[in-house]
Amino acid sequence: MAKQTITLDPVTRIEGHLRVDVEVNEGKVSNAWASAQMWRGIEVILKGREPQDAWTFAQRFCGVCTTVHAISSIRAVEHALKVALPINAHHIRNIMIAQHSVQDHLVHFYHLSALDWVDILSALQADPVKTAQLAQSLSDWPGNSVTEFRAVQQRIQKFASGGKLGIFASGYWGHPAMQLPPEANLMAVAHYLKAFDYQRKGAQAVAILGGKNPHIQNLVVGGVATAINLDNMATLNLERLTLLRTLMEETRDFVKQVYYPDLLAIAGQYKDWFRHGAGVTNYLAVPEFPEDVQTSRFSLAGGMILGGDLKSFRPIKDHRDEFLIGKTQESVARAWYEGAESRHPWQGETKPQYTDFQPDAKYTWCKAPRLDGQPMQVGPLAQVLANYAAGNVRVRPLVDAALAKLGVGINDLHSTMGRMLARGVRACVMADIALEQLDKLMANLAAGDSTYANHTEIPAGEFQGVGFHEAPRGTLSHWMVVKDKKIANYQAVVPTTWNSSPRDERNVPGPYEASLVGNPVAVPEKPLEVLRTIHSFDPCIACAVHAVDPAGREITRVQVG
Repeated sequence: MAKQTITLDPVTRIEGHLRVDVEVNEGKVSNAWASAQMWRGIEVILKGREPQDAWTFAQRFCGVCTTVHAISSIRAVEHALKVALPINAHHIRNIMIAQHSVQDHLVHFYHLSALDWVDILSALQADPVKTAQLAQSLSDWPGNSVTEFRAVQQRIQKFASGGKLGIFASGYWGHPAMQLPPEANLMAVAHYLKAFDYQRKGAQAVAILGGKNPHIQNLVVGGVATAINLDNMATLNLERLTLLRTLMEETRDFVKQVYYPDLLAIAGQYKDWFRHGAGVTNYLAVPEFPEDVQTSRFSLAGGMILGGDLKSFRPIKDHRDEFLIGKTQESVARAWYEGAESRHPWQGETKPQYTDFQPDAKYTWCKAPRLDGQPMQVGPLAQVLANYAAGNVRVRPLVDAALAKLGVGINDLHSTMGRMLARGVRACVMADIALEQLDKLMANLAAGDSTYANHTEIPAGEFQGVGFHEAPRGTLSHWMVVKDKKIANYQAVVPTTWNSSPRDERNVPGPYEASLVGNPVAVPEKPLEVLRTIHSFDPCIACAVHAVDPAGREITRVQVG
């Protein structure tokens, strides 16, 4: 088979616009380029603004993962000023963080990546009785009934016979890489539809504490603005906390009784995908869910792993880690920005210089983050492996049980399916942490402590701060320089920037590009396998980049007031 070049533009079922070019030789990918197709300009917008307001703007880095950018931004100010938070503020933030992750992971599995593995049209051949038997063998979730599966099958039939598959019309149905039996496909499609309801419950839980979702409204430097009085109808009271618990218990049950069993069932049918998509096996995760006022203890560990060797694990104990802060740089050698050198984020610049797609030169709006000169993969797999290496009592038993059930080893997680499995493990952990943090908040309130913020003024002078957060897609950091109470520089190094990184000045590729090399491609005209690996990272290009006219002209101007 002659070498072919395939361009996927845009890659769909992600947030933002991503182009992927691959060279296919003898049925395998031999080279790859990942190109983010937007320019992100919020860093420029933030210059000159007051640092305590930055989080409200920073949420707009993305239209989906708004909460995570708010958290990182406010943490950057608190790091710069060495601000301590009341424990209630930590609990409230932790609940929002964990529940946002649950909602995000549900959406990724069912609505963004499942259709790479699930053949919707095959579900028309399924026996609803056998489908119910299959689903009931996996879990005791009450929604797994013959009546439910028959109704879903009839809905699919109605759409298919009328030629109205809508967003599903261009799917790679019947592709030779699709391996699920019809009953498994019908089960997955039914749960795909149900997942819409449960991801909404997860979003509603975040809104109860955050005021709204997306774009929470309850952060302040030094804590939260979530007024607490269990007996006051105008504040966070017992009734609202009870509703919050109900919503989080429902999403937890769906994660553990539907999402996770579905994931294990699909992974068991595609075990060969534990051999594809490893790419960069350097991993980075930061500790998350602070458990004390000093932010010295965390529910989940952070750390670095090099070369896929868990024995190389180097813990990151807190968000003040000097190696992590000092050794992070971003290269623009292959990105559409002025210059070619690497810079630390506090000295980083965001000056666009578009040159069209040039695979041997500049070809993307994404910079290339490096830690001590090394590309790093971030995301649920990095966090799960770091906590596995650290012996975390939440993570290790879940991973060991999954590996035993699937008949694979820990090193098989360096793969496309490994990333999928790790995200499912993380969803289970997040669902539990959300409820545990609510229990701790309730206990602290019952003990008479209702403090939710420490008032903080922005002093004169010059300060540098970084806000780290382990977001659903991986390690996120916002870097801020403050001079005379105004923002002098602002840079965000987001998970997708790490993962969709282009080649750097040494021509070393980032995780997306490296993970595609060696991937099989059965039908070049339908490169389903490429999508599987890219979607396993859950790309969010909007976080990594923003729209600009290629000629540098002003696109539009909005007058306020």
